Amino acid sequence: MPVGAREEPVGAGVPHGVGRVRVSAAATDLVTGESVRCGGGVFVSASVVKADILAALLLRAQDSGRGPTAAERSLAAAMIEHSDNDAASVLWRTVGSAAGLDAACARLGLTETVGGEGGYWGLTRTTAADRLVLLRRLLGRDGEEGADLLGGDARALARSLMGRVVAAQAWGVPVVADGSAWAVKNGWMPRDATGLWVVHSVGRVTAGGRDCLLAVLSDGHATMAEGVARVEAAARAAMAALRPQPAEGGRRP
Repeated sequence: MPVGAREEPVGAGVPHGVGRVRVSAAATDLVTGESVRCGGGVFVSASVVKADILAALLLRAQDSGRGPTAAERSLAAAMIEHSDNDAASVLWRTVGSAAGLDAACARLGLTETVGGEGGYWGLTRTTAADRLVLLRRLLGRDGEEGADLLGGDARALARSLMGRVVAAQAWGVPVVADGSAWAVKNGWMPRDATGLWVVHSVGRVTAGGRDCLLAVLSDGHATMAEGVARVEAAARAAMAALRPQPAEGGRRP
């Protein structure tokens, strides 16, 4: 975090720890470096790991001195824009399954993400903090620290795909947008053992003059709709917890 940046808990606006429900939220202002967070813990990834699979695919192509093939681009578009599970499974195998994902995550600076075992990519384990690291690599501003890990064309592709998710999946992070472009990958699934829902949303958004990365992870919801509502409440609270931008020419207190 840049010198002078602030990191502090998000406060009571985030509904974390409600009964069986857990919510972990984190946001970073890409201009000031200011960060806020609330809650912690490790979560199963559900479909937000598809962003990791995309990053691993882009690294693999880059290592070979090429861009993604037409077939890889088509699969990546289905995986990100439509959250297609079959496409994700093909690309999961392409990048080397859990071992390949773990290797890519290590190169990208993720320290709290572990690929799902037994071919179950949706059971990858991760944290909100690691989601922000990945988002910096895929969606962060060109020229910032770590931006060179993925080339400009690769990052442009990631931004394009995550900015074109189908309307039915444009919930979570996009609700705080001020009308400008956003990029998102959501994840949702019921757990077999309990029937309770995992619901996540991660992405980049502009709101209140801020250009931010935002990650909300949650589990323990009785229904998906309940989870989406809590995730969106947490997204709003995290963004509200960032101090307002000073007036032009002004200074922060």
